[in-house]
Amino acid sequence: MSEPVPEPEAPVAADSVEPVDVPPAEQPAVGLTPSGTLPAGAATSVIALANQKGGVAKTTTTLNLGVALREMGHRVLLVDLDPQGNLTMSQGLNPDVIERSMFDVLVHKIPISEVIERREVDLAVASIDLAGAELALSALIGRERSLEKALVEVRNAYDYILIDTPPSLGLLTINAFVAATGVIVPVQCEYLSLRGLVQLENTLAMVRENLNPHVAVEGIVPTMFDGRTLHSREAIEILEENFGDLVYRTRIRKTVRYAEAPVKGSSVLKYDPTGAAAEAYRELAREVVAAKEAQDGAQAREHA
Repeated sequence: MSEPVPEPEAPVAADSVEPVDVPPAEQPAVGLTPSGTLPAGAATSVIALANQKGGVAKTTTTLNLGVALREMGHRVLLVDLDPQGNLTMSQGLNPDVIERSMFDVLVHKIPISEVIERREVDLAVASIDLAGAELALSALIGRERSLEKALVEVRNAYDYILIDTPPSLGLLTINAFVAATGVIVPVQCEYLSLRGLVQLENTLAMVRENLNPHVAVEGIVPTMFDGRTLHSREAIEILEENFGDLVYRTRIRKTVRYAEAPVKGSSVLKYDPTGAAAEAYRELAREVVAAKEAQDGAQAREHA
């Protein structure tokens, strides 16, 4: 279990706003941009990995991108917000026996530092109790901001906080969007997977209007890519036609390595460090870092 991390000097506790039927925030909604718009001076990237469709390698991407960022020397925290607990299991932990988890952080307001395990990267764990979090949260004031408030304690201790979300657009995912500075969307290279992006964009627009005007899609990761099939290649073309520079150049290809690594309780970078699967996530990490550095530089010039 991790040691408590000092609080930032000026935590901000915002009042909750309902996701529908409420007046819009004073700040204008931010459109879909390659990197979103961060508040001035923001240093930590809080990235929600989201797609309401299951089976798109969301958890795989959260873990391996996080480990790749850690390899580059960045301070990384992973947050398992999926009741299935696959991210927690992928680091050799059993969600069925964990006593305190993100459920207790969100519902009982315990410090998030108390549920962080030191593994390949720091991991705020999920337990089976998280399945009841949406119901428990629904009765709370400020329910959409529970994760945002929890992260205040540790936010300044990390360069990147990656949030693995459930395969839905429910209250847990809304919490991730409210806390996030940006969203990365893993998309399986199949036509039906592309259609779900419209619904996700609509949800993000609602969050921008009412809860977090700064959140936007900062990248789309094509996953389960098979260059041998025309269907995969056409899916990439459709993505690039519709989303342009939002689509990362890295292609996460199909390989059994991504299924084998979690069985060993490890990332693919530890399981097969010299393989093509590991290198793909290193390439993705370099793209994510380059985008952040470009954005930070633009903001510095803007406020100079």
